[in-house]
Parts: sequence; structure tokens; C-alpha cells
Amino acid sequence: MQVILSTYGSRGDVQPLAALALRLRAHGARVTVCAPPDGEFEALGVPAVAVGESVRALVTGPRPAPSELPRRAAVLAAQFRTAVSELAGPEDVVIATGLFPTVAGARAAAERAGARFHAVALQPCMLPSPYHRPFEYPMLPYPPEVTDAQRLWDLNISTMNALFGEAVNTVRTSIGLPAVDNVRDHAYGERPWLATDPVLGPWRQPAPLAVEQTGAWLLDDERPLPEGLSEFLDAGEAPVYVGYGSMPLQGAPEAAEVAVAAVRAHGRRLVLAQGWAGLAGVDGAGDCFLVGEVNQQALFPRCAAVIHHGGAGTTTAAGLAGAPQVVVPQIADQPYWARRVADLGIGAAHDGPAATTDSLAAALDHALAAPTRERARQVAPMIRTDGAERAARLVLDGPR
Repeated sequence: MQVILSTYGSRGDVQPLAALALRLRAHGARVTVCAPPDGEFEALGVPAVAVGESVRALVTGPRPAPSELPRRAAVLAAQFRTAVSELAGPEDVVIATGLFPTVAGARAAAERAGARFHAVALQPCMLPSPYHRPFEYPMLPYPPEVTDAQRLWDLNISTMNALFGEAVNTVRTSIGLPAVDNVRDHAYGERPWLATDPVLGPWRQPAPLAVEQTGAWLLDDERPLPEGLSEFLDAGEAPVYVGYGSMPLQGAPEAAEVAVAAVRAHGRRLVLAQGWAGLAGVDGAGDCFLVGEVNQQALFPRCAAVIHHGGAGTTTAAGLAGAPQVVVPQIADQPYWARRVADLGIGAAHDGPAATTDSLAAALDHALAAPTRERARQVAPMIRTDGAERAARLVLDGPR
């Protein structure tokens, strides 16, 4: 049996599959990954097939017109169907996450090969539930008068069909599979997996969909901190981390200035992560340490607070570290994680994606307050760290 892992997206879509791949290999399983060329699986010793364009190049390049989405979806679905088809046989298992067209393409390949298939959501708001809203595609907004979550999920079927139906069904019919009327529910299936922590991102019951929640798939990070950072941390009070991950942040220079000013308003030093937006220090002062890629598992426990965009991975890393958070959500699932941080009392949810110095300083004031810091410390040990192992056992023990 071979396990074929499939994903397309930024670091938050890639790292969980890397964690699962390593756990499967530790159990003696044969694993191959289909992922974007900047997935970096080879460095972990995991065989990988590069599929599609560099995600970083796409995110940081010119923003495509909304009308381009169906065409890009069709290309991705076909690319992942082809890549998985070249690997999968009837004795194999295909596990897919990432952008929706790639999940649907991987599913078509698995179905054609007779392989076992599992779709994985990396956030609860990807799966229909009466307890949370689907995220909204700007080009197809939901009617403002509709606020009921279940009604919105019903409308989401039409939205997903309009955006991705032609791409998905073209891929299916090209290999002799029948077209489907509801591409969303077909791609995810009746029992999708949810790779989020049950405390941070719970699957609430009762719900019509049978979801297998494993816990988050965490990749152990053994990288040393960048040169000079340990000395910076030792030289004074715990700093505030600021980083927006893979978000391009069209107003990046202003975002850096706002963050530095908001943190300084609290008399704190800061660690500023450049991210894909290329954030940079504003004046070269010694209270700001600039980093690129950094080991969050080593850094966050030494931070007074973490200001970030609300990606699932960063939210979980800060939660595990017991660091209070300020989430400035930008797109997709990030408003969900911002609400979860606020609801759990482990930080603050900024109102909207564009922060000002005053609004960010106010949110940071809440995060640094003693009750929030204490609550963050209380929640940290509740977060599971065995999600990838639990998922590996599901793969190896067979369907339930």
C-alpha cells in the first residue's frame, strides 16, 4: 500500500501534510506527496511530485481578476487529477487537502483508480455546519438579509457549483466518471477528516455531517533561532511577535509602521517577521528584531504576545505556547480563528483586516491584560499534540 498525500496552498496547507507524512513513514508506510514546487518536502526526506506553479509567486505577484478564478480552478483540478492518477492504484490511499479544485481533482483520480480517499479540512469553516458560516467569495456574495448559518450553507452549494462545477466535472468526464450535481459535498464526502484541535477549532454536535476530528497535524520544528535572536530575547523584557505569514498585505510598509508604533505604545520590544509581504523595520532602532522564516515553536513561548493574521498553524502554535494573541484577519478562514481566540479568552480579534495604530494598540492592550495572559496559560496544556499520529493510525487501520 502506498499513501498519496495531496495539497496545494501556502505553508499552512503544506506543513500539516508534512507532519502526517513523517508519522506514516515512522510506521513503515510508503508515502508520496503531490504539492506545489515550494512545498520543501524533499528536505524532510519525503518523496514529492511538484504540481502547479509556485504558490508564493502567485500570492505575491499581480492580483488576478475575479473572472480568472474558474479558469485557474480548471487548470489546478486537471493538474492534480493527472499527478495523483500517475501514482494511485486500487490498493492505495489518497488523502487530499488544500484549495478546493485540487481536492476535487485528487478525488476524481482516486475514484478512477479504485483507491481509498479521504478529504481533509484544516479548519471547521470549510465544512457545512449550523454553527458557523461559510466564508464568502467576493465575486459571489451572499444576500445580506440571509444570516442563518444553515441557509448560507445551502446557498454555498450553488456558489461552489458556479465557481468550480465546470472545472470539476470536466476533469471527471475526461476520465469516464459521471458528472456530479453538488461538487462541494461530493469532493469532501460523507465522512471528511478535520485536522484541527478540538479546543481551538471544535466540531460542534449535533451536526448532519459525520466528521472525524483528529487534532491538528503538527510538524516538529528543530531549527535554531536566527543568529542574534536569542541574544535579543535575553537582553530585555519579552517582546511582542508580529507576523502576517503568507498574506501579501498590499499596504505592507504602512502595516509595519502601524505594528511597530502599536507595540511601542505599550513600551514593548518586538520581533517583526517579514513574511510574504516583506515587512521591514521602520527606523533601524534596537527594539525591533527583523526575522524571515522562524521556528515559532521555539520563539512564541518567549513572547509577551503574538500579533498575526489568523492562519490555523500560527493560531495553534501561539495557543500551544500559552502566548496571548491578537488576530488581524485578512481572508478565508482567518475571521473564524479570530472569533475562536476571542471566544476562548486567549486574545483579541481585531475588527477587520486593516489596523491603525490606535486599533492595534487597543487590541494588544486586551491581549496583555493579566486575565488574558492567565487564560492563555490555562488553555495551552489542553491542546492536543498527537493529531498526526491519530490520523496515521486511521490510515493504517483502514476505513471506519
